[in-house]
Amino acid sequence: MEPLRHTGVVRFGAFEVSLASNELRKAGLKIRVQQQPMKLLEILLERPGEVVAREELRSRIWADENFGDFDQAVNIAIAKLRNALGDSAESPRYIETLPKRGYRFIAEVSVVDTVPRATGPETAAGDMTGIEPGLQRQSVAPTVAPKPWLWPKRRTMVGALVAVLSLTILAVWLFRSWDRPSVGIRSIAVLPLDNLSGDASQDYFSDGMTDELITDLAKIKALRVISRTSVMRYKGTHTPLPEIARKLNVDAIVEGSVLRSGEQVRITAQLIQVPADKHLWAESYEGNLSDTLALQNKVARAVAEQIRIEVTSQERAELKSVKKIDPDAYEDYLKGRYFWNKRTADGLKKAVDYFNQAIAKDPNYAAAYSGLADTFALLGDWQYAVMPTKEGVPKAKAAALKALELDDTLGEAHNSLAFCLDGYDWNFDAADKEFRRAIELNPGYAPAHHWYAWHLVLMGHNDDALAEMRKAASLDPLSLNINSDLAELLLIAHFPDESIQQSRKTIDMDPAFPAAHNQLAQGYLAKHMYAEAIAELQEAIQLSVDSPIFTANLARAYVATNRKAKAAELLNDLKRSSVPGYPLAAEIAMVYTALGDKDQAMTWLEKGYEERFNPGVLLRPCFDPLRSDSRFQDLVRRIGLPS
Repeated sequence: MEPLRHTGVVRFGAFEVSLASNELRKAGLKIRVQQQPMKLLEILLERPGEVVAREELRSRIWADENFGDFDQAVNIAIAKLRNALGDSAESPRYIETLPKRGYRFIAEVSVVDTVPRATGPETAAGDMTGIEPGLQRQSVAPTVAPKPWLWPKRRTMVGALVAVLSLTILAVWLFRSWDRPSVGIRSIAVLPLDNLSGDASQDYFSDGMTDELITDLAKIKALRVISRTSVMRYKGTHTPLPEIARKLNVDAIVEGSVLRSGEQVRITAQLIQVPADKHLWAESYEGNLSDTLALQNKVARAVAEQIRIEVTSQERAELKSVKKIDPDAYEDYLKGRYFWNKRTADGLKKAVDYFNQAIAKDPNYAAAYSGLADTFALLGDWQYAVMPTKEGVPKAKAAALKALELDDTLGEAHNSLAFCLDGYDWNFDAADKEFRRAIELNPGYAPAHHWYAWHLVLMGHNDDALAEMRKAASLDPLSLNINSDLAELLLIAHFPDESIQQSRKTIDMDPAFPAAHNQLAQGYLAKHMYAEAIAELQEAIQLSVDSPIFTANLARAYVATNRKAKAAELLNDLKRSSVPGYPLAAEIAMVYTALGDKDQAMTWLEKGYEERFNPGVLLRPCFDPLRSDSRFQDLVRRIGLPS
């Protein structure tokens, strides 16, 4: 039977497909679907109720492409299409899988069309013309009833499969990259792996595997791998791959899916070269958790030996290394990282609980201690103020040291330790060594470059600091914190115009990010644009619910416009909020400096010294009037900073 072709809109359920513009809509709202899944849908809609063979899909969608595993490319396209439709393989409403045969569209289809015409199977679905007014609707009913495929759900066990499988994916990609002519790929983004379980509570597992794959790839120095913060913005979206590649500035994208059931885990991944949207390879990895360690270790080791593309001996050894991890402890670790990445006070508290549970189940689990170090470092940070710095940072340091005692190759743990040595111990030489070691072990780890930039500016190396912060931004281009901190470094280095431009770029990324408005205001203050600065600070305070540092900066702006009564009112508010453990010393000193009261400014800076404040606050341009004061110079000397 020849496929029926139409020149209009095809409707099924709450969906409609415009064949002229290749658009999918649900209840009138456009749903973004990538090129291959959309083409696949159009082909299925040509013959509703009939089986479309996989080979036909290949000939019509991937006819001119040559990659490792066509079957997995089809599987991924089907998975993405089902995700867009809210469909499932187990209980399909729209697309039925017929194993080893093909696929069938099983829902009732209504067609708004002019004159339907029969064409040969070689005609592409994308060639259909637009819809005209006054068209008629005809129904095309499927010829068979759906036959759901069921994969029973049982209690999920989680083990070291994640890390091993991600290594396997990496090894296969590197091997295939060497085995074919070079395609010039030097930068990659790993998009969030789709959770195909149908259970949103299992997102931590698919997110965790995404993180593992990013981490493994980031250890290859020859590759620039986009960090988690940036790629997670595309979780659950249907943004076209070329657009993602343009925003992240990458040559290729790795995407795929995860399906778990009982003791079975299946990971499907593919590498796509962009902006050509060309599939280079696709593979599927499936294992039973009961024998995963032995099986996947053997596979990863065998494939890793074939890697010949700019991989150092150390990186090759890392690919061969498989650490044994208690499966239940690993599940707790994944949940800890899931909540840590939320970067909220409640999320951080939950992260502590899960990391501690992982450690209780496996006391030698180095990564869990590293996660605990990262969490306590943030808990003691002024931004979250969940616990006093004197409590949070020492706990972070102890956890980082324990992690490194168990595994000295954890770049993340070296970075966490450096953070504590820098911002709390003021042991800058030791911090420098730890930062360098972290970057050596994991050159693609954006937080290491981010925090090392602050270390370098503390040491007075502004140019090197800017280079490191820009490196962090290239690895995590959509990170609001990194982009905002780049603007702050530019201002510290006395580039106010560039700082303003960078802050505006950050605000364009997210107008609701308060730190970017605060930083833009600092640029305006440096340029004596006081009205603009006040407007930005008022916006920042409203968005942040009265952040102390934003309040202090607004007080400074009021002083600059001779509204000292308003500034004094805000200063008193800061004093009332200052309590032991949370002294707000630097913020209060900022206002006194603006008021010209150097004695009070130094009194409060001394209080900050006693509370072990982060010495980076002294770099703020607002303290420039104090730099010639001998008391300020003595404070800098006691901390250990260069004069």
